[in-house]
Amino acid sequence: MKPNDYVKKILARQTFDDDARELKELQRRGKELEKLLRNHFSESSPKIRWGGSMAKRTMIRDSYDGDMICYFPHGDTTAGANLQEIYENTERALGRDYVVERKASALRVKDPSTTSIKGFAEDLHIDVVPGRFTDDAEQDVFLHRTTGEKERLRTNLDMHIAHIRDSGVVDAIRLMKLWKDRNGLRNAKTFVLELLVVKFLRNRRSADLCTQLEHVWAELRDSPDGLAVEDPANPSGNDLKPIVDECRSELSTAARNTLWQIDERGWEAVFGPVDDDEVEGKGEDGRASLGAAAAQVLNPTKPWLCR
Repeated sequence: MKPNDYVKKILARQTFDDDARELKELQRRGKELEKLLRNHFSESSPKIRWGGSMAKRTMIRDSYDGDMICYFPHGDTTAGANLQEIYENTERALGRDYVVERKASALRVKDPSTTSIKGFAEDLHIDVVPGRFTDDAEQDVFLHRTTGEKERLRTNLDMHIAHIRDSGVVDAIRLMKLWKDRNGLRNAKTFVLELLVVKFLRNRRSADLCTQLEHVWAELRDSPDGLAVEDPANPSGNDLKPIVDECRSELSTAARNTLWQIDERGWEAVFGPVDDDEVEGKGEDGRASLGAAAAQVLNPTKPWLCR
């Protein structure tokens, strides 16, 4: 099998059908959360919608989630007098019916009804992101930060979505997200990896997928100290260097190992084997292979081969 045909099959494995059970469940849970938030903050009328990989079209089956933004009007104070209060009040509202875990600017939501059965709260694959619009134009938004030196982050959801969705390299981004997951690169934030891929492939959008991936890995391997990205929504105000610093070394090491694996053992050493006659996401065989990939969400696989 030609390398580019192979990676296309891997990509097909990671693609949800429109009527996939996981997507239906994500949408159902999202509607539950939206109803809860609208009822709790009925006086504030927040803007609630999907962001993240669903909006960017970068979702993969091995590691999927939905970012649900909950942005409050600029002049509203009923949801909280400041960003920290908005964050904490949203956390309390969700905590009435769900297990909630704090993240840097988001709230991860889990199902408490599964705790007694499975011994842990089942992840709903949804992050709720509360914030407040910076002005009445309702474009830019301030988010509360629970980590780092800055207490708030100024950003723009639509600019983030457009930057990735319209980059022309979404397939490469999805495969790089899978590579990150398979290699257990927990210090590498997905948003930073997406920005790096867009930056490295700016002049290689027409190249085939294998060429694109090898170029990104070569950049990560050869220039770890020079890795740098800017937040497209706030390039001068949001310093992403500390986030990049956390993952320079592991990205470079993993990229070096990956390129060595390809040279010595071929592409299947990177993402695992596929059958030559495998149906790409269609029919019973396709659904079976996709189901196996989805099962890895709770138990991410390690790299197939190590140097």
